[in-house]
Amino acid sequence: MSQENVEIVRRVYEEGAGDLGSALRDAHPECELTFKAGPQAGTYRGREEVQAVLSDLTAGFDAWITEPLELLESGERVVAIVRNRLRPRGGTGGEFEFRNGHVWTIRDGVIVSLVGFPTPDEALEAVGLRE
Repeated sequence: MSQENVEIVRRVYEEGAGDLGSALRDAHPECELTFKAGPQAGTYRGREEVQAVLSDLTAGFDAWITEPLELLESGERVVAIVRNRLRPRGGTGGEFEFRNGHVWTIRDGVIVSLVGFPTPDEALEAVGLRE
């Protein structure tokens, strides 16, 4: 089942680049999104609230591309080490990028939670994949 979970997460990143609603089709209606740090730090519940906070977060950018560099399974959880490339709306400074980690929990083929960590190491540590 874990490889199926990795494929679900991979599909979210692939489809999320073009259509957030499509990317969340595998999410449970009461899924949770937690940001451990940043301006949106906190926990959001339900597909609608998750979509709203993600839309708010990305509203200031002409482009926000999240690319998984590595997907690692750990039981019902999948750790994604991701590179984010952002181009601020109306900006003249070009793009900037950062890397962070996401921990997805998937049960019976359904996304139940996503936790965003400020660094890849923190995400790996959260699931016991870092010593």
